[in-house]
Amino acid sequence: MKAMVIEEFGGPDVFVEREMTDPEPFDGQVRIKVVASSINPIEAKIRSGLVKTGPDMPAILNGDVAGVVEKVGPGVTCFSEGDEVFGCAGGTKGWPGALADFMVADARLLAKRSSLMTLPLVECAALPLVFLTAWSALVERADIQAGEHVLIHAGTGGVGHVAIQIAKYLGARVATTVSTPEKAELARQLGADDIIFYREESVDAYRQRLTGGQGFSLVFDTVGKENVDRAIEAAAISGRLCSINTRSTHDLSLMHAKGLTLHVIFRSIPLLHGVGMDDQPRLISAMCEMLERGAIRPLLDHERFSFARIAEAHRHLESGLAVGKILLQR
Repeated sequence: MKAMVIEEFGGPDVFVEREMTDPEPFDGQVRIKVVASSINPIEAKIRSGLVKTGPDMPAILNGDVAGVVEKVGPGVTCFSEGDEVFGCAGGTKGWPGALADFMVADARLLAKRSSLMTLPLVECAALPLVFLTAWSALVERADIQAGEHVLIHAGTGGVGHVAIQIAKYLGARVATTVSTPEKAELARQLGADDIIFYREESVDAYRQRLTGGQGFSLVFDTVGKENVDRAIEAAAISGRLCSINTRSTHDLSLMHAKGLTLHVIFRSIPLLHGVGMDDQPRLISAMCEMLERGAIRPLLDHERFSFARIAEAHRHLESGLAVGKILLQR
């Protein structure tokens, strides 16, 4: 098979095309003929060497995949050859990713695209990692409740735009941060109730405006670095803070004073350590339920890329100009 791989860490131009042996599915696995994938920030961090959790060199990156089951391994009864499937199932140590003709995946990490889903198979590749991340944060860890006022940072980002839809689906009131009027309109279309232009309004100002100074009972930081400090400031006393990017140093004095609970979400743990693999079908079922009800859709960047243009796609991601998810088609 053909694959786009990295053989060393570096900038976007380290990707090269190579011919590799077709992978064989073992117990509990299926082989997927890949149709599409999508980029997540973790792939850029692996490519650059910032995060040392990628597959062995030559490394095939990308966890998100959509495609057709081409071969079923022993013990798999939930999928058959020809099934359309999608999921986040590789791109980490021990699990080559989706930037190839074929990908082997653990069946527990895959969803079957049913006839009730109107989202095209190609676009299904944009959802898995961001959905699983947002659902893990809001539902599994923070126990979001109907009626509570939550703050989601970066409402038109990859995880943020899905988090808005999940929170609204579960009955919460959603405030979100954006940078432009255009992104504000997109956030409203996704279901956001309160818009915050974070470049123009301080945390104290929007906390006063939207919560009477009390703060938000649940804050979801999808940005990291200095935004973790803003999230702590925005949270209410005894509130819950979720973050997907805490590779940074912070003064936790205010967090201590407020008695906050911090939940760090790292979705690679099941693949890297095997911890929680049996929990994944429950999360995948929630994603399928929302898709079948038409309650969620991916926000797609205006530009799509072929696998051969993966370097350009990474440059677009790192430019900061992408909106939502960047889709890749084989």
